[in-house]
Formats: sequence, C-alpha cells, structure tokens
Amino acid sequence: MTADDPRATRDPATVTLGDPLDPLVVEVDATRIVAGAIASRDFMPAHHDRAFAESQGAPDIFMNILSDTAYCSRFLTDWAGPEARVTRLAIRLGVPVFPGHTLTYTGEVSGLRAGGDEVAVEISFRASGDIGDHVTGTAELRLPA
Repeated sequence: MTADDPRATRDPATVTLGDPLDPLVVEVDATRIVAGAIASRDFMPAHHDRAFAESQGAPDIFMNILSDTAYCSRFLTDWAGPEARVTRLAIRLGVPVFPGHTLTYTGEVSGLRAGGDEVAVEISFRASGDIGDHVTGTAELRLPA
C-alpha cells in the first residue's frame, strides 16, 4: 500500500519483522451479530434470541465464530491490500463479545519468507473487547513480489 493509493496491495519490500498492522475497530451491536449469524447460516438461537442466550447463562446474544473468522480476514486484507491472499488462518476464541462491546484488532508481522513470485508474511494478531481477548491467532498472507 502507498500513501498515494490506500487501496493498492502492500509492497512486500516495505514490510519488516515487527511491523504493526493498522488497527481495525468494530462497534458490535445486535444487528451486526444477527446479520453475521444469518449470513453464515448459523441459526443457533444464542446468536439471535436474547431470551435463549440468557437461559443458557449468557447476558445477551453473542457473535458466532464464522463472523469472527470474517472479521479476522478483513483485518488482514485491509492491511495487505486487494491482491494479497490469506493462505492460513488459525484462531482461538477467548471471551465472548456482546452487543455494546467494541472489538479492536491489532497485530504485527511475525515472519517473512520470500519464495518465487510471492512473499509469505506471517502475522500474529488479537481482537480485544470490553472484557478481554475475544480472538487470538496467527495467519499467513501471500503478497506478490
């Protein structure tokens, strides 16, 4: 990416070990949680029915893992650009996220490997919410060399 064109794919020659990724802040509300569950065809009531979620011991509906995976992918590709490919994504769920919470995605470059016409970029990241780490993970992106 360049300052001239923020939509351009990040130049791997400018990426170094330890570089931070641009943070992504997601304001979580009930609509976002329900929409993500419906879009991913996850009809578990805990993701759209407040009374059911409460009956299971949760204070409210909560985000599903497929939405989490999508937001992690967005975080990575927002930083890397449109020609980047996510080739590996490994996440671990932590505390749940409920309506009214704010998720902040942060990460850093944890590895670089050149090979052929691509550069593999390893990323370590987390999404922290109001009550702690919601998601932690690692990913590998491929940037065109």
